Amino acid sequence: MGDRNDALRAARLRAGWRTVDQAAKRLSEHGQQLLDDRHFVVSPRTWRRWEGERPGWPPEETAVVLRDALGRWPEDLGFSAPAGWIRPEALQEDDVNRRQFVSVTAAALIPGPTVRQHVDPALIGYFQQQLEGHYRADMFLGPHDLIGTVSAQYQLIDKLVRSAKGEVRRGLLRVGAAYAALVGWLYQDAGDLSAAAFWRGVTQEIAVRSRDPHLIGYSLVNQAQVRTDLGDGYGVIDLCVAALDESDRLFPKVRIMAMQQQAHGASLIGDRTAVDELIDRASGLLSRVDDDLPWGNACRRTPGYLEVQRATCYGRLGLGREAESLWAQVLDAVPATARRDRGVYLARHATAAAAAREPDQAVEVARAAVEIAVETRSARMLRELATLERAMGPWHDAPVGRELAEILAPVNEGS
Repeated sequence: MGDRNDALRAARLRAGWRTVDQAAKRLSEHGQQLLDDRHFVVSPRTWRRWEGERPGWPPEETAVVLRDALGRWPEDLGFSAPAGWIRPEALQEDDVNRRQFVSVTAAALIPGPTVRQHVDPALIGYFQQQLEGHYRADMFLGPHDLIGTVSAQYQLIDKLVRSAKGEVRRGLLRVGAAYAALVGWLYQDAGDLSAAAFWRGVTQEIAVRSRDPHLIGYSLVNQAQVRTDLGDGYGVIDLCVAALDESDRLFPKVRIMAMQQQAHGASLIGDRTAVDELIDRASGLLSRVDDDLPWGNACRRTPGYLEVQRATCYGRLGLGREAESLWAQVLDAVPATARRDRGVYLARHATAAAAAREPDQAVEVARAAVEIAVETRSARMLRELATLERAMGPWHDAPVGRELAEILAPVNEGS
């Protein structure tokens, strides 16, 4: 932590509290109003200790006041949380999240039917068409509004699979794997990696049951996406290499997906050469993508898809100027309809600008990203904005840093 608690000091300055004395007075006033307790007082001496090398841990009611006044819990303000500390709001949030996860997970674990039913082959096409609609809705709505809908349709597909036979059964397994993959993605975008990993596992199981090599490769790339978010570069590479083991049998689209994801793994271990080689090899396959599979079509649907991956990898490698230049080109081609993806790209662009020592540019780009983040509440976007905030650390005390704090306030207040 060094010789002072910079996180608390930065939060104080963002709040406009220029001195320790002013901060102690304002927090005391805030606490008295919030708690309806005129005896709530934080002294300047206490605040100085908080900004020192060993800030200790505030009483629980003070922690609540700090959270309400500064938009951060103490553990995010440089304090060291004691064993057993649970945020007051987390108890309720965890219970809600647990109930939602149990409810949605039940779609994957429902017992088999006791009475079989006729399954019309036309249902395969119906579910494929619905899937494309879900992909489009995801771009507009974000994850939270779709998880229940998509998982309920997966449950219906799974029920039909248990009655279907022959090629109809295999067709339903293939489309069911695509639905499970989408549920996994929605959870990943919502920031719940445990649920995402569960549904990626369901995807892989059904892909193997379908005996479709393309779908099995796709399911391994899905697993690698979770490993990327966990920062496990070697795990990403292992899974992508496994997906490419029989690359001669795979559609170009699946090979592109595996190569670009492997590039993310390479960026996590600091291997720029491998990043460029993998993205370049994937680029050479784009013109050969001609399958009619309903899943994994981001490389066709997203303008500049592979350059988006390269820019993301460059940002992760700390190549600020190269990443900033690429993002500027990519964003020109992203349509307004891809709103959530655009928000993620804008946040990454802003971070790259900060790494390139262009803080004013970073703040300007961040404005548009925050507007989209407030609408979608995508955890992926919020995570990118938190990365931006860290990258802007050198300018915390400067006017541009305070301007960024004001821009980020709407998302920080709800985080």
